[in-house]
Amino acid sequence: MVFTTLLRPLARSVTYSRGLHLALPMIAVALWMFIDKHSPWVPLLLAVPIGLIPGMRLAEAIQAQLFLTPHERGATDASIAVAPAADWADRWRTVLWLEIRLLLSVTLFGAGIPAILLCSDLVRAALGAEPTRDTLLHLAGPQWWYALVAPLPILVLLVLLVGLGELVTACARWLLGPSASARLHALEERTERLLENNRIARELHDSIGHSLTAMVLQAGAARTTGEPEFTGTALAAIEDTGRAALEDLERVLAVLREPSTPVGQRPMLTAASRLFDSARSAGATIDADITGPIERVSGPISREGYRILQESLTNALRHAGGVAVRVRVRADAHWLELEVSNPVPASASDRAVPAGHGSGLRGIRERAELLGGDARMGLADGQWRTWVRLPTHSLR
Repeated sequence: MVFTTLLRPLARSVTYSRGLHLALPMIAVALWMFIDKHSPWVPLLLAVPIGLIPGMRLAEAIQAQLFLTPHERGATDASIAVAPAADWADRWRTVLWLEIRLLLSVTLFGAGIPAILLCSDLVRAALGAEPTRDTLLHLAGPQWWYALVAPLPILVLLVLLVGLGELVTACARWLLGPSASARLHALEERTERLLENNRIARELHDSIGHSLTAMVLQAGAARTTGEPEFTGTALAAIEDTGRAALEDLERVLAVLREPSTPVGQRPMLTAASRLFDSARSAGATIDADITGPIERVSGPISREGYRILQESLTNALRHAGGVAVRVRVRADAHWLELEVSNPVPASASDRAVPAGHGSGLRGIRERAELLGGDARMGLADGQWRTWVRLPTHSLR
């Protein structure tokens, strides 16, 4: 069992593709040694300016992914990032990678050539052939058992090949893997997709599902009664409900298309004025007060703050219509606070959505909880108030 476990890596094709990857730098070293064999350190020195070229990181990453981790090719979460250097930190990591790769290549050849020569000497001695050069070991004449130990140097070389392959792969994942900024960007992308997918599911369930249920009930009632006057009223209600459902469906599809927009291009709190202008054009009066350095709030928090503000204003317009809406935004070194309040007309107070219900309100609460914040909303003294607090440092 132990022997099988030790030999299993030798049956994997990736072991030998990693060996080929280790062997390639020796081409450059051999060429330089042909030019000047007295300065073997020069390739290590030349690797510094070469590694600082942004495109070299891309070339090395493609080669490393092809030879070292072929099972990750095309994967979005690959441990080796196929991308050029984005900053100086990436460039210096590429330089270090080139230096390590050269040293590991020299190590493999430094052990591989003597192992092959020793195996050859043992086989020739077992066959009784005279040595054609100075042998690595002093062999006392032909001995049949030399043939039994001849494979041992090759076996040791193969074990070294497996170990160096694992080591160079670990170094590639460390030095050619995604940087901290790239990992944060991926986290933002996943967070955005999760939030938007949840929002789409809520919209479809609350809006489209409600409309379809109402249409089915109205159609069933019209069929049951069989009265022409009631049937006409029911058909008109079905028509109105269907139009409203189509409008909601268009709005949901617009949300579905939006995630294709890169995260960095989505609006942040610094663009909140466009929300106020949109609400004013719908008939609302907006009293907005923004204090604190909102432009210094981290990207994920600022984008989610914009979404929360958008949902709050949409909720006010949907349930209260063209009323005076009070908006307060405050940012400091630790928290971002958003508050939206509006009077609820008497005609709408009876059907106001309870706190914690409705797709928009649930979306606000889920966004706040996902970012480590808090959200409170409710009706008091004829005013609907939505208050959200987010930690500005949670995703930094």
